[in-house]
Amino acid sequence: MATHAAMPSRGSHGSRTRTTARHHGPLAWMVPLALGVIFGFYAAFIERDGGPVTGGQVVLGLVSGVVLAALCFALGRYRHALPRELRAAAFGALTACAIGFLTSLTGTSVLRSAGMGALVGAGVFCVAFYVYYTRED
Repeated sequence: MATHAAMPSRGSHGSRTRTTARHHGPLAWMVPLALGVIFGFYAAFIERDGGPVTGGQVVLGLVSGVVLAALCFALGRYRHALPRELRAAAFGALTACAIGFLTSLTGTSVLRSAGMGALVGAGVFCVAFYVYYTRED
């Protein structure tokens, strides 16, 4: 009896399976980096309040910028794994925390900082949910 030889499928090399690595474009790290730099400079500028630049202000700007950039990168990397409601809530929460932090640097009360953060975060949640709801397949 004649048997057919098993031909390897296109792209496979013996017993090894080829995995597709997920490559991110340059915007995947450039946008969070730009947001972190702008946020850090703005936080240091608010803390400066017209006086001379001190080391504490520079550290505050660096740390706040790095934290925001890392959170933006992580959210951008894992946002496709989240359902649209949770994705919109994550963007709203990140924005609310950032705005609340910047508002707190101006010396206002905790309630005003939390209120401003919650207002802006709710707006971002609504806009993000609308965008994801209308553009999702």
